[in-house]
Amino acid sequence: MIIVMRTFLKSMKISGITLFPFIILQRKEDRNNRILINHERIHIRQQLELLILPFYFLYVTEYILHLIYLKKPYLAYRAISFEREAYANEFDFNYLKNRKLWSFVNYFK
Repeated sequence: MIIVMRTFLKSMKISGITLFPFIILQRKEDRNNRILINHERIHIRQQLELLILPFYFLYVTEYILHLIYLKKPYLAYRAISFEREAYANEFDFNYLKNRKLWSFVNYFK
């Protein structure tokens, strides 16, 4: 399900976020952004594979470790294995059909 919540995401300066089972977008027109929606659907699959709560624990842990090492929030965010997988495959609209279980582990640094 896709939800539009401008005020929630505007303060975070992001276009979208996936909080299983929802994809929350800042702008209504992004409902038609196939790349963004595909990126967020990859996160839904990752969350399901890890039974949701462990996904968030690993996501935050990875972010903190990368932030300590890289010292820049955006670089730390982009270094998270879940984000690396989603960004690498967001243009491949067949990716989720062919994706193997736990594929995000291939993106650990």
